Amino acid sequence: MYLASDLEVRMSSARNAAPRSDCAIAGTLDLIGDRWSLLIVRDLLFRGELRFADLAASAEAMPTNTLTDRLRRLEECGILVRRPYSERPPRYEYRLTDRGRDLAPVLDSIATWGTTHLPGTRRLGAD
Repeated sequence: MYLASDLEVRMSSARNAAPRSDCAIAGTLDLIGDRWSLLIVRDLLFRGELRFADLAASAEAMPTNTLTDRLRRLEECGILVRRPYSERPPRYEYRLTDRGRDLAPVLDSIATWGTTHLPGTRRLGAD
């Protein structure tokens, strides 16, 4: 379990800079506002625990070096955890923490906005 002060240190190092402001939206965007992080969260929300190769196979074709970086950052800020499934070579499975699962309503709102305002888009899993 993370202590609040421990988590604050992790989040601060994940941002690699002082917060831009005390605005909650700005602070959240500092953690997950890049173009890839919420797609990782989406995949873990809908598909459960995944391995690196599963995440790399996503339709958006995230570069593997970017995937590695985002997984590390999301782990540092407590949104996901990794669990080893192989020692040689070292390989991991990733799953969301409670903190990561708390992003589900955010993703739902983004999906609703997208299907309303971006013609040709659909919700993941919708046929």
